[in-house]
Amino acid sequence: MMRLNERPEFDDVEKFADWLEARVDQGLHWFDHADSYGNHLGEQRFGEALARRPSLKSRVRVVTKGNIVLPHRDTSPFGVKHYDTSERHLTQVIDGSLSRLGVDRLDHFLLHRPDPLMDTEAAARALDDAIAAGKVGAVGVSNFLPEQWRRLQAAMHHRLGVHQLELSLAHPDALFDGFYDAVLADGLAPMAWSPLGGGSVFEDVLGTALSRLAEQLNSTTAGLALAWLRRLPGKPIPVTGTLNERRIDNLLLSSNLELDRPTWFALLEEARSHRVP
Repeated sequence: MMRLNERPEFDDVEKFADWLEARVDQGLHWFDHADSYGNHLGEQRFGEALARRPSLKSRVRVVTKGNIVLPHRDTSPFGVKHYDTSERHLTQVIDGSLSRLGVDRLDHFLLHRPDPLMDTEAAARALDDAIAAGKVGAVGVSNFLPEQWRRLQAAMHHRLGVHQLELSLAHPDALFDGFYDAVLADGLAPMAWSPLGGGSVFEDVLGTALSRLAEQLNSTTAGLALAWLRRLPGKPIPVTGTLNERRIDNLLLSSNLELDRPTWFALLEEARSHRVP
């Protein structure tokens, strides 16, 4: 939902409510937010649509992220973007997201960025308390390094459940530097943001290879790129950014594509521009 506020046609709440209900009817129940997306407007617009269609509340699943303070929300003289994982701020962020989204519980709440000034005990207390109060179903992290999430986990009573990381054919490094292995080893469910590399998977040599293989496999280039992700152990969930109905339909048509090992490695070679060693 990062670009929800950038779609002027969705200023009409009824139009967005129609869009939302159509996605849920397709079986797409999970929606990824952050309080910083559109300066709260993404969550607010989503909540307004749910208010118009109350029957959807029990059918949607919500992920939201928080701890980024945008420059215009910084009350200091600096007006600087920064991270805040203080107990008070995290509690306010969770309560604010619940209010804007109009839901009784956030299915997942993630710390959006690692905070070098994080007091782990205070942050852990805010997250544990939110789960205990029924405000949050599970908590997780986004863009954290292993020792960063492990330090937080050591201070928490509840288990961290999710890690949202950048992962795609265009950005496969996490598969080779131990990062992805650490995510799985610590029992975190992987969610891949920018699973199509912001469109870069469709460019240059990799784009040509995807087009050729997609035709052979009766798929689409985007569907093939997502199938490459889903072939990984842990089956990372791709967090797709498009709100275009036709693109979403095309992705769903290719959602059952399974890649064999040679095809997977052939695409990896094209993505990395060198042979498998």
